[in-house]
Amino acid sequence: MAGWTNLVQAETLAIALSRPDLAIVDCRFSLAAPGAGEAAFQQGHIPHAVYAHLDRDLSDMRKHGEGRHPWPDASDFTAKLAAWGITPDHQVVAYDDGDGAHAARFWFLMRALGHEKVAVLDGGWARWTAIGQPVDTHYRAPAPRKYSGEFDSSRLLDPAQVQERLDAGDLLLDARAAARFRGETEPLDRIAGHVPGARNRPYADNLADGRFKPPAQLADEFRALLDGRSPDHAVVMCGSGVTACHHLLAMERAGLRGARLFTGSWSGWISDPARPIATGDA
Repeated sequence: MAGWTNLVQAETLAIALSRPDLAIVDCRFSLAAPGAGEAAFQQGHIPHAVYAHLDRDLSDMRKHGEGRHPWPDASDFTAKLAAWGITPDHQVVAYDDGDGAHAARFWFLMRALGHEKVAVLDGGWARWTAIGQPVDTHYRAPAPRKYSGEFDSSRLLDPAQVQERLDAGDLLLDARAAARFRGETEPLDRIAGHVPGARNRPYADNLADGRFKPPAQLADEFRALLDGRSPDHAVVMCGSGVTACHHLLAMERAGLRGARLFTGSWSGWISDPARPIATGDA
């Protein structure tokens, strides 16, 4: 059976719930209330799902100077996958209860490991429940399995590498809301503004009515931003390396593979006061 590699629809996933090679990961999370997603999972989730906490499971909060959600080491992340009963042969589906950004973070962690059969549930928990798909209130821990792998470091950039790519003419695309990019407001980080030379495309622009836009429309929009560049000459960023993954997922849906992630993003950039800061639209 062909794998799902970017998005899967709720109706399709519902039909496949009994597949023995299917693993479902609940990524619900709120920055304002870090325990809310896990509490919601305990109250009800897609059958057979395990829960992944953004801070605890999809980041390494022990690291300093690498942004608010530092990229985890491969050995730690693969140990989580193994504990969740996930192997390299599984078809994995991630979902959240927002706009797909937290699920996209999990998706790109898997993709950076080289795991192709991983997808995000389009419309997430909201659409799953809106169309009356099954919900489970009991959690049964899966049997631990084995997962080994390393991240593709060429797709994970630090600030110095980002500056090198900018100097070489690559596109740096900032996924934050426009007011944050311009430096008019900053609700999360201590300094407002953006990396000089970056361009802004809020990640919400990838959606229409809570679901991803059609591939052809996304392709047209991202090609206009790429302005003749190939996708591997694009770098995406946001506030902490989470919502930027939404762009990576949207680009893959559009057939534009190979863009890179600035893992520390804005919160990592400003960890060094010597780095320049820009404000406004430019």
